[in-house]
Amino acid sequence: MKITKVNSNFEREPLVRPFGFKGGYMREIWQAVALLENDIGQRGIGLGSQSVLWSDPAVFANHSEAGGNALMYAMLEHALALVKGQSFTSPIYMLDEIWPQVLSYGRKITNNPNLRETFALNALVAMDNAAWMLYARGKGLAQLDDLIPEEYRPALSCRQKKLASIPLISYAISLEAIKQLVADGHFFLKIKIGSPGDSAQMLEWDKRRITAIHQAIGHTETAFTQNGKIPYYLDANGRYPDKETLSRFLDHTRKIGAFEQIALFEEPFPEEYAEDVSDLSVRIVADESAHTDKSARERIQMGYGAIALKPIAKTLSMTLRIAKVAHEQRVPCFCADLTVNPILVDWNKNIAARLRPLPGLEIGLLETNGQQNYRNWNRMRSYHPFAESSWTVSTKGVFELDASFYEHSGGIFSVPKHYEDLVAGTAGQGQNH
Repeated sequence: MKITKVNSNFEREPLVRPFGFKGGYMREIWQAVALLENDIGQRGIGLGSQSVLWSDPAVFANHSEAGGNALMYAMLEHALALVKGQSFTSPIYMLDEIWPQVLSYGRKITNNPNLRETFALNALVAMDNAAWMLYARGKGLAQLDDLIPEEYRPALSCRQKKLASIPLISYAISLEAIKQLVADGHFFLKIKIGSPGDSAQMLEWDKRRITAIHQAIGHTETAFTQNGKIPYYLDANGRYPDKETLSRFLDHTRKIGAFEQIALFEEPFPEEYAEDVSDLSVRIVADESAHTDKSARERIQMGYGAIALKPIAKTLSMTLRIAKVAHEQRVPCFCADLTVNPILVDWNKNIAARLRPLPGLEIGLLETNGQQNYRNWNRMRSYHPFAESSWTVSTKGVFELDASFYEHSGGIFSVPKHYEDLVAGTAGQGQNH
């Protein structure tokens, strides 16, 4: 796979309301597009949704929102310059070769020697997806099951017929909106805690928030869990300083009767808090702290009981490696969102559909919150090559995955014309010369 031409572009997509997590608020998400072309004219086009706040809150805090996004996009541009004229045997080896260089470049331009590895991976998603599509065309492959290298297939051997569609409950979502989501059929909720403020203020706000939510919807019954109760998926995004503070929150959930419904507790602690968590009596999930297969293995050794996979945030290439490690260690995985565009939802869905259900659940999981947060979601949906297919939307909180979904691999092998026009319309512009 020799890469002879490259190009990139982006679109700024506004959000419905400020999106609060990690103690900050996003107002827009940049949609990056990358093009790779080989020496016989075959092209691969890939998308990426940039999330500066998620991937490194320090960059978000130290720059304007547009400035942070521009820095991440500059890292994609740098990566494309690195691969132009080079040959790679597979996208995975291409990522291995360049992402440490992109991370080093990012640390220079952000003036942050501790820039998180996930920031570089998020910057590389569009190019990695383009590489997989170019690789598929070069090999004459048209289905994801054939595209996944054999050594990673055991971790992705299932074919789920249903996936729970997990909405995101951010700081600003009202109780009425939460009750409506449940009334619409959603039964697995991702709830953002770790509110702004110091540790004491955060803890008190989180206690009030979980109490209000539990009183509003905690009695709801569902057929998709073994205990028949609606489960909570809590995400603190590293805001809890230590186990003592978290234990005080968990004690409060016991007091109000919500504890037994906590199915997952994602990233309660800062990444540098390297304590064993196996004594916390809830399933602790690694997300952004599991940057790579190496760090995922370290988290598993620390007692983390699940991994949130994000091919739409950490690249498909790195996700395959993380999934393989988790499978070998018998640690369950599921797919979480990055508030991505509709096409990337189906990239994520492809992986979620091939994972085993979490213990206690009857079906697989897929967090997707773009429809809640993008102002122009319906217009963005129109860019999807299979926008009218039933598997692109959930019904009563569930995605139904029929034979068509697997036959077309969620539509990822079809070129989205809108995004193709952004990078392939005029040869000779940008780096494509």
